[in-house]
Amino acid sequence: MTLLALGGCAGGEFEQRNGYRVDASATSSAFNHRIRYVVLHYTDSEEQRALTTLMGPKVSSHYLVSRSPIAHGQPVVRQLVGEQQRAWHAGVSAWEDRTQLNDTSIGVEIVNDGPTDTPRGRRWQEYPDTQIETVIALVSDLATRYDLPPTAIVGHSDIAPQRKIDPGPRFPWHRLHLAGIGAWPREADVERFRRAFDRAPPTLVQYQRALRAYGYALPADGEWSELNHDVTRAFQMHFRPGAVTGERDTDTLARLWALVARYHPEAISRITPPPTQSARHQNGSASALGKPSLPPLNRRRPDSE
Repeated sequence: MTLLALGGCAGGEFEQRNGYRVDASATSSAFNHRIRYVVLHYTDSEEQRALTTLMGPKVSSHYLVSRSPIAHGQPVVRQLVGEQQRAWHAGVSAWEDRTQLNDTSIGVEIVNDGPTDTPRGRRWQEYPDTQIETVIALVSDLATRYDLPPTAIVGHSDIAPQRKIDPGPRFPWHRLHLAGIGAWPREADVERFRRAFDRAPPTLVQYQRALRAYGYALPADGEWSELNHDVTRAFQMHFRPGAVTGERDTDTLARLWALVARYHPEAISRITPPPTQSARHQNGSASALGKPSLPPLNRRRPDSE
C-alpha cells in the first residue's frame, strides 16, 4: 500500500529538486500576495539608454513601456524582472505603513525624457496616447491579479518625494482613474471641502495628519519643513498637476480631504476631531485646534486642472 501511495505521488504530486522531493498535494489557503503596490516611473532618457541602465547591475524594473509600444496591432511591454522577484526600482521609499517598497511592489518604467529647463521655464515631455493605453492595459492586469486597491497605484514621487519627481505632472493620472485604475477625488467632495476651508482652514498638524492618513510619510509635528514642501509638491503632481507649487493652498487641502473621505473615511475623525468646548467659546471655529506654523493660506485656485 505504501509503495502504491508513493508511486501515485511520484506520478504527479512530487516535484524533484536538488537532493529532495516536494509533495505539493495539499496547499494552504492562509496566504496573501507579496505585491502590495505598483510604482510608476519615467525613465528620464530615451529607450535604448534606459534599457541599458535597467539591465543592471545597479537598477532594474519589472516592466518597461516604450513610447511606441504597438506591434502587430497589440500593445507590447518589455518584462525585465519576474513579478515574484525583487526589482531595484523604488530605493529608499515609504507608503502607508511600509518602507523599502522594492520588497512589496512592481516597478513600471515608462520611456519619457521628463523635464527640460529652457529660458522660458521648465517643459515636460508629453506621454503619447498609445503609450498610456499600454500602461492602462498593464496596470489594470496587475491590479486585478493582485487585488490592489486604488490607493496602491502610486508614482515614484509619492513614495520618495524628497528624491524623485517622476512620473511628473504630465502623467495623466485622471485618465487612468477613468479607465478604472488608481485613486481620484470626487469633484462634489472637493467643492464641499473647498467651501468649508474657505471659512475655516485646517491647521498644519491636521494637514500633516491627512497626508499621513492617505499614505504619505511625514511627521505630524506642526512644523513646516522642506519635507512638507516636497510631499505637497508630490501630491499636487499627482492630483492637481495644473498648479504644482508646493504650497498648502485651499484647493490642495480640499483635494486631500476629498481623497481621505473617499478611500479612508475612518480616518476623517482622527484628522479633524471636534473642537473642545473651550475652543469653541474662545475662537468660534475648529481652527482653534492648533496654530499653523505657516503664513496665511494662498487661496488662489489653479488656472487649469
